[in-house]
Parts: sequence; structure tokens; C-alpha cells
Amino acid sequence: MFHLNVRHLLLQQRLRSLTDTAFNPKMGWTHCIVLFLYVSACVSWRLPEPEPVMHGAVQSPNYPQPYSPSLQEQWDLSVPEGYQIRLTFTHLDIEASAGCYYDSLTVLYDAKILGKFCGHENSADGHHPGTQPILSPGNTLTLIFQSDDNNPERHQNVGFSAQYQAIDRDECSEPEPDDGSGPLCSQICLNTLGSYICSCHHGYELRPDQRSCVLSCGGGIFDEPEGYLFSPGYPNPPPHAVSCQYIISVEAGFTVSLNFTDNFHIESVDTEQGPNCLHHWLEVTIPEREPIKLCGGKSPGLIAANSNTVTLDYHTDDEGQSRGWSLDYSTHRVKCPIPGDVAMGRVTPILTEYFYRDYIFVRCDQGYKLMMDGEEITSFSTMCQNNGQWHLPLPECHIIDCGEPEPLLNGGVTYLSGYQNQYQSVFQYHCNEPFYTLTGGVSVTFTCEADRKWRSNHNDVILTCIPVCGQPTKLITAYQRIIGGREAPHDSIPWQVLLTINAKRGGGMVIADRWIMTAAHDLTHDGKPVSHETVQIYMGYSDVKTMLGFRVFAASIHIHPEYNLSSSDYNNDIALIKLQDPLTFNSSIMPICLPAEGATYMTGEMGLVSGFGITTIYPPRLTNRLKYVHLPVVDQKTCSNSLSKMRKTRENVPRLTNNMFCAGVPEGGKDTCLGDGGGPFALRDDGQFWATGIVSWGVDCGQQGRYRFYTKVANYMDWINKTMQEK
Repeated sequence: MFHLNVRHLLLQQRLRSLTDTAFNPKMGWTHCIVLFLYVSACVSWRLPEPEPVMHGAVQSPNYPQPYSPSLQEQWDLSVPEGYQIRLTFTHLDIEASAGCYYDSLTVLYDAKILGKFCGHENSADGHHPGTQPILSPGNTLTLIFQSDDNNPERHQNVGFSAQYQAIDRDECSEPEPDDGSGPLCSQICLNTLGSYICSCHHGYELRPDQRSCVLSCGGGIFDEPEGYLFSPGYPNPPPHAVSCQYIISVEAGFTVSLNFTDNFHIESVDTEQGPNCLHHWLEVTIPEREPIKLCGGKSPGLIAANSNTVTLDYHTDDEGQSRGWSLDYSTHRVKCPIPGDVAMGRVTPILTEYFYRDYIFVRCDQGYKLMMDGEEITSFSTMCQNNGQWHLPLPECHIIDCGEPEPLLNGGVTYLSGYQNQYQSVFQYHCNEPFYTLTGGVSVTFTCEADRKWRSNHNDVILTCIPVCGQPTKLITAYQRIIGGREAPHDSIPWQVLLTINAKRGGGMVIADRWIMTAAHDLTHDGKPVSHETVQIYMGYSDVKTMLGFRVFAASIHIHPEYNLSSSDYNNDIALIKLQDPLTFNSSIMPICLPAEGATYMTGEMGLVSGFGITTIYPPRLTNRLKYVHLPVVDQKTCSNSLSKMRKTRENVPRLTNNMFCAGVPEGGKDTCLGDGGGPFALRDDGQFWATGIVSWGVDCGQQGRYRFYTKVANYMDWINKTMQEK
């Protein structure tokens, strides 16, 4: 028991280590932990065994000084298992005596003396090892050095110094042990550094004891595309019962064929049904097929497995004398079905058979495209897979489509051959007759080509549908007058335009799909041009009430630059109105033809005059129906004379210029009047109506000896064309 003072001392020594360490030569290092409960607990463990050394040195005590008398020293040398010790003396000088009786160095292996040495190299007595090393039979060696109590040459004999090293042991060259256990290896012994290994000849395998060999009975897995197999001992019976398995397993996509040689013999029992494989057999197993048991003396010949895996199990018992079998196996690529035909296409290459990894391609005939799952593909190929199926189904070839032809304004398409827009379809453009006609007068056809474009037979022709002018679908044959005259039949004067400007009516005529021609005086007010927003334009009907529901809007107005806005002079009384949107011509709306520049008129030619002006003067009454009258052209002299007579009784009578002509009958009663200004005076020539004049001015309406004056359109063709091109 600890004394109280000791206890008090322990409590005060807080900084002292709580552990102590000790070394025991036998037990190794020991750690002791001092607990504050006044109990000392010690835990011990053994040190790991040191690894054997591969070389070293041994010397007598006090070497190279003379050794002392009465010595007895022993050295136990060891190297790793599988090695021997080679001991080489660098010096030995021990008192010589007969039989090394007094002083000696004895070398032992497993208590067996390998040598006892004394003397020196030139001494007559003793036994000196010389320069020859000593080789131990095993991996240990013991050296014992002793000296007696009398050494007259103590100052001359220095003892010994020796070196030792581990030498690899050749176990395979050693004789068989005397205990009758047999050789280290039953067939092949291979020496290794510090040990040895056993191996077997071909056809044999090493037993679990790692020394003896037995007949091999299984070839493992054969994965080469071809090979040769045979039973153990073939063509002789095996020495023992065998149960062997051979597995042929090649790459997927190939099938195995077995070709047995004629020298085939597996013991069987003959029955009425044939040989019965009771005790010896070769069983051939193919996936998804019933196993086949083979025996007897007849070779099975060629067996096509149609699989990439075949298992052969060979079994014999200890009795019987089956000589066995041998076979060559080969492989063939899996076959895929012959691909079908592709309508309007071709499959390449064309072969009698198709095998694994073969490719086929599909190309369509000219004018056709590859289609798969409803989508077009640029190319197609498919490969024969290892399961004997093509990895993609064949596509289809569909006829190509050039798409809808470019639309032709105011025209359409007539197909001459083919279906819709498919390859080699042929079409012609046509215009919406009789209101439009094609330019050029050339018969142009378009064909759908293989590049999916329409190609024409006249690439330099630009097709345009130009309006047909002055050819109404209905003709007026009766001669009527506007004042009190009859109404114009519908569609008989399709170029007629009704203008309303600042609550006043005027007339006009359609001359192009975006242009209307009228009188300049209709588009002026208080000596100024009116705004185009105030101009209301109607056309397409002969009834005013119906027309008012279909207004056309003006984009701009263009009065002839030489028209005098501030006087009553009607020279150059011509103007153009540009529309916001182009017109589409039909039987109700059609342009009147424009004359050639400088065209002349023959006196007496009957012109067609039309308008929505007044039909009675007293009281003035505007018509709600389009009226017309036929009036003859009057020679200029007659017109000038009529004006001269009027000037005698009236003032401010406008003058007649070369830009005007007059028309009418001397007896009166047929004339245009208020509200008809700007309307057309049309002459018919070669089946077409021409805009010969524009209703301009006159004195009174329908009076005897007086005529109506019209702007001569032919004098303004240069200005008309230039305005329509530039504006």
C-alpha cells in the first residue's frame, strides 16, 4: 500500500508524464500507465520478428587481437527459407593441435558437423579450411569457438574472421528425399529465387498439391474463329475415367460448324433402336436446341450449330475402351434475309447472300427522294447485325415535288402533264382572260426537274399579265343621248369612273391598274388643286347607289403642269389620279386603251360618250344611272365658227386650241352636260375602244348649232407615260 506522503506527492506532480516505457528482451517494449487510483497497469506486446538477413560477418572475440583462454562462444546464422549459407573465411589463426583438441572453430548444420578447424595456413598440425567456402545444406548454420585455459601463443593466435551470404538453393537439382515421398515435382520443376514451382506437360494439369500432374480433361473456352479439338489420349483410350467439357464461344455474328473426323469411337450399347449411350458419350449442347448425345463407331460428320456457342461434354467411366474423337470447327458469318425491292429505287450491292457486317445501300431513281418515317433523308445504308436482322428497315422512294409555281399576278397555272407539282410535271401560265393577256406571245412551258426547280423552255422570257383594254364583255349597239337618253347596260362601259369632289360630280376613265385619267378642271377649286383626300372615286357599277358602297382611294393627283388654274382657259385640261391600291380587272372594271402619240381623228367618226351628269337642264336633274350617247367628231373649222357666233352674243367664251376637238350634231339634243366633265370620248377601232378625248367644256347643253369640246388625249401621251412611270 502506498504511504500517504507518496499519495500526496503523486497529486502534486501534474506535469510528470503519465506513462513509463520499458524494454524486455523477451517481451519487447512495455508501456505502464499510472492511474490516479494508485494502481499501475502495464500492457506488453511482442516485437515483430526481424527479417532474416542476406549476408553478414562473424569474428572471434577481440579480433584482430589475440583471443583469450577459456572461451566458449556460439553464433547461430540464418537466411530466408529457400536459400543456403555460403561461409568464406578471410582469416583463420587458431592454436594448432592434433584433431584440434585444444582450441577450435566447429561449423555445424542441424547438429551435424560440417568441419572443425584450427591452425593457420602454413601450420603442419591442425585443420585449416584454406580458401574454399563452406556451403550449408539449408538456410541455417552454427559456429562454435572454444579455447582451453592454456595458450602459450596467446599473443600470436588472433582467432578468425569470416563472411557469410545467402545463396539461392536449386531445389530442382537435389536428389529425391530418402523418405520415399517422391520427387519435388512429378513432371517439370522450375527453380525460382528462394523457391521453386512445379509445372505439367501439355495435356496435363497441376493437382491441388501443386506437385503432381494429372491428365487434363477440359480445353477451356475456344474463341478463335477456327480450331481443332480431340478427346484425352486420342486416338488411344484415356488411362482413367474422364469428364471433360469444351466450350466453343466465338464473337456474336458468327455461327459454329463442327466437322468430326472419320476416326470416331465412343463405346455404346447396341439396341434395336440403334446405339445407346449408357456409360460413355459426347453431348453436344447448342442454345435453344435439345442436347445431342453421340456415341458408337460412326462419325456424326458435319454439324451446323447456327449459333456462336457450342458446349461439348465428354464422359467415360473406368471401364470400357472408347478411343475417343477429334473434330475441326469453323465459323461462318450470320446470314441476313435478302432485302426486298424498293419501288422507284435500287438496292446495292446485289448479292445472292448477305452476311453479318455486310452493308446495303438504297438510291432512288432520278426524280425521287428517300423517305423514312415520313421524313426525307439524304442517304441510306443498313448493316446486317449479329442477330441475322438488318438494323434498319428499307426506306421508300417518293417522287419529288417542285412546290407551287411562283404565282403570276392576274393569272394562273394550267398543268399540261403530270400530277400537281411532281417530277416531270409540265405547266403553262395563263392570264385571267379575257381581261389579261400574256406578254411576248410565246408559248412558255415549265417542267419540274430532278433538282426540284421549275425550268422553262424560254429562260429569257419574263412573263407578265398585261390588262386587256377597251374590250367590254357587252357592246352598246343603239345610239342614244345622255340628256334624256337611255341607260348604259351593266359592263358595257367598264372604264367609266364617278368622281365626287367637294359635293360636285365629275367623270373619269380607268387607263391602268393604278391610274385614272380625268379633266384638270375637275380637280381644282378656287384656282388651286384639291387635296387627294377630298377626291372620292367609285367604279364597277352602272348604278350610283351601288357604287357608293365601293370607294377607291387616291394616293396622289397630277394636273398637267401647263393647265392654267386661275382662268377659264381649258387648254391642257387633263389630269391623272394615282390610286393607293392596284385594281383587279374584270367584266365590270376594265381600262380603256390609250391612243398612240399624235393619233388623228377623222371628221364624222362616231364616238361613245358616257357619264353620270345631269339629264335635264330645267330643272337640272342628276342621273343615278350611267348614261351614254354616240356623237360624231366635228371638223375644227365648224367648231371654230360656232364659237365665233357665240362670242357675238356672249362674253368670256373659251378659245379653241389644237389640244381640243369638238363633237356633236348641229341640230342639238345629243350632248354631255354638267357632271360629265372628265369622262371619256371613246372611238372604237379594230374591236377596241380608245380614249380619244376627255369631256372638257361647252356652252349650254344640247343646243342647236353648238358643240361640246374635248381634250385631245393623243397630244399628251408623252406626259401620261412619263407621269405613270415616275410617280
